[in-house]
Amino acid sequence: MADNARFKGQAELLMPSADLTEDMDFFTHLGFRLDQIYPSDDPEVARMSGHGLVLKLDRSAKITAPVVHLLTDEAPAEELVAPNGTLIKFEPLYYRLELPSTQHTFEVRRLKDSAPWVIGRAGMLYRDLIPDRLGGSIIASHIRIPDAGPVPDMVHYHTIGFQLIYCYRGWVRLVYEDQGPPFILKAGDCVTQPPQIRHRVLESSENLEVIEIGVPAAHMTTIDHEMELPNTEFQPDREFGGQVFCRHELKDAQWQPWKAQGFESRDTGIANATSGVASVEVIRAGADTGKEALLKHGVDILFTFVLDGGLKLLAEGQEQDLRAGDAFVIPPDCTYRFHELLPDTQLLEVSLPG
Repeated sequence: MADNARFKGQAELLMPSADLTEDMDFFTHLGFRLDQIYPSDDPEVARMSGHGLVLKLDRSAKITAPVVHLLTDEAPAEELVAPNGTLIKFEPLYYRLELPSTQHTFEVRRLKDSAPWVIGRAGMLYRDLIPDRLGGSIIASHIRIPDAGPVPDMVHYHTIGFQLIYCYRGWVRLVYEDQGPPFILKAGDCVTQPPQIRHRVLESSENLEVIEIGVPAAHMTTIDHEMELPNTEFQPDREFGGQVFCRHELKDAQWQPWKAQGFESRDTGIANATSGVASVEVIRAGADTGKEALLKHGVDILFTFVLDGGLKLLAEGQEQDLRAGDAFVIPPDCTYRFHELLPDTQLLEVSLPG
């Protein structure tokens, strides 16, 4: 169509029909109603509507019968087949978030291994940081936007258990439901995106890079065509799925001693904001690069991304030489060691108790 012009109208699903009476009776019992039928003396076409769908039953249609999904929470257990061959499948009315059990592995992902960058939502480039996704319990992505300027995003939300956006390089302008005007997320800053909070990416710097964590790996993104952001409400304490929006800025960070001697960390406040669903810290070593840390954890998932510098990681009998851009996952109750840290080493650590 010229210029891909938009216009007002309706859509209908064309179906074949050998016997209009049988087909109309079948779809009537499924909750559809008859709207039009013609010609009167020997009907060839019937239009029926229901469940947000318009069906055009046409005796002259020489096509294969389609598959129709009816979305309902009151569905019979089995599929149905209409007289015209249309397969009726029943699906849940609302998307249901499933939290699979974690399949624990020791996983390392190196930037130098040249894992493919794939084009994802809104033209962003994604690199997978946990290829096996621990059985579907988590997804961790290194995301890039090469070109500066507006981002072709829409107001949307995620049906999710936990989501983190950490700005790694550059800056990005964002806006969130009930959180005031748009703001700039700079390198070292991070936000949580609580379940179903509406938001939108507006603009980015050149070569923006962010680290995005999502729990579970498979979750639904829904476009909200009605809401405009920013909205007029400002409710920083509003809960979304038992969590509140959290924005942590590097400029306000306070460094405290970490659990290993000679290291320090800055807490992002995410543990409080998510009611313990997740904890996010940035860790750095002191000036003495010879420091080592012997560590063990008891949480369900411990994900770490090397922000700057580098180190050697010893775990499960393997020694890994890691640099900025690398990531790893340590299974529960596995003893591991950091050593030979470079002077500027910083780590992003995401802990999920389970």
